This record gives sequence, structure tokens and C-alpha cells, in this order.
Amino acid sequence: MEGGKRGEEAGPSSGGGSSSASASASGVVGDQRQEKQKEMSEKPSQVCGVVEEGDEEEEEVDVKDEGVVDGFVPGPLLSLKEQIEKDKDDDSLRRWKEKLLGCLENDLNGQMEPEVKFHSIAIISDEFGEKTTPLPVDENRSGHALFALREGSRYRFKLTFTVLHNIVSGLTYSNTVWKGGLQVDQNKGMLGTFAPQREPYVHTLDEEITPCGVLARGTYSARLKFEDDDNRCHMELKYSFEIKRAAR
Repeated sequence: MEGGKRGEEAGPSSGGGSSSASASASGVVGDQRQEKQKEMSEKPSQVCGVVEEGDEEEEEVDVKDEGVVDGFVPGPLLSLKEQIEKDKDDDSLRRWKEKLLGCLENDLNGQMEPEVKFHSIAIISDEFGEKTTPLPVDENRSGHALFALREGSRYRFKLTFTVLHNIVSGLTYSNTVWKGGLQVDQNKGMLGTFAPQREPYVHTLDEEITPCGVLARGTYSARLKFEDDDNRCHMELKYSFEIKRAAR
């Protein structure tokens, strides 16, 4: 490239032949310079391509890592007493655990399995306010009519329950409804995780709406079931209800 420059500088003082030779050399140098610039402009995009491939590999690794987390196996179940006594030398941690776990002196019996004891179920509706039924329901009244509502009515279940012996994790509910032997509806939801405590918990389920129309009227049978993360069934309530014609 330097030789080309000297040729160009000498061009004006030379003859015609020298001028055309210099012009030819200058053209070659210009072409070489353009090729160099083109290569340089392509290299950054190639480098970026390598980086992007690396990012994709890292993203794939992250996805695999997430799969490992999904397959995480929790540690062994400890009784409430063991959880309290595990760090008894640390006063601050012990007090925090007692507050979190709702420490009950008469419940530190070493029992591993949590127990959820349901006290009552209530139906809340604009039609009649709140109607409460004590639990458990007498076996002779199992499947009895829990409530009667007009079509298109909004209502909610309210539950009162106590947790005993240990923490109950991931308490869920399912409410399945049948009419004439055919399943017509099913709702599922999460209540949460609860620690033992002296005072009962009060939890209201999601709002539901009764169906409308001539075919929707009549008597339904239903089953309300509560389970935890370990598939322990804490209550299964069979009941029935009636949907009446809407007021005109």
C-alpha cells in the first residue's frame, strides 16, 4: 500500500505511460482496501454470532437447571417438637420459630402428621345472608340439602378450621357437582400453608354463580374435598343443594 502511494505521488511528473500504470496500481490498491474494509466489517458480526450462540447455550443450561429445581425432594418430615428444639440454643431463632409455628405446649407430643379439623361451613349469599352448618355433619344427614338458591345467584363458602400437631403445606380444595348422575361442574383452588395455632382459621373460598335457565333448575349433588401436598385428605363433605326459578 505504501508503494502505491509513492506511485501516485510520482504520477504527475511522469509521462503518459507512467500515469496509466500508476492509475492501474492505484485501482488495485483501492480494490484491496475495499476488500480489507469489507472483511473488517464482517468480523464483528461473526464475533457477535459466536456470543449469541454462547448465550443460547447458557439459556439451555438454565432451563436444565430449572428442571433440577422442579425435581427437588424436600427433607424428612419433622415433628413440631423437633422443629422447635432443633435450634433451642439460639434464643432469637427459637422465639421466631415459636411465633411462626404457633407453638402450643399441649401439642408438642412428637406427632409427625398434621391434622386439619374443620369446625363449620357457611354459605354467604345476598339472598339470605350467611347460613352456617356445624362440622362434621351427622352421617344420617350426609348428602342433605346444604342450601337453596335462585338461578344466577352469587355465593361463597366460608370455612372455619384448626390445624394441629404440625404445619400443613399446600392445602387445596375441589368442589365437584353432579346433576342426574352427570358431572356438570368442578372448581379447584388453593387455601395455602398453615401452622398450628390456638385460634381457628377462617377462610372464604372463591365466589361462584348458580347457572340459569329451565334446565339448570333442580337438585344437585356435590362433594367438597380438602387435601394437602402429600395427598392427605383432611375432609370430604358430600352435600346437595337446590336451584330455584329466579324471582320476577
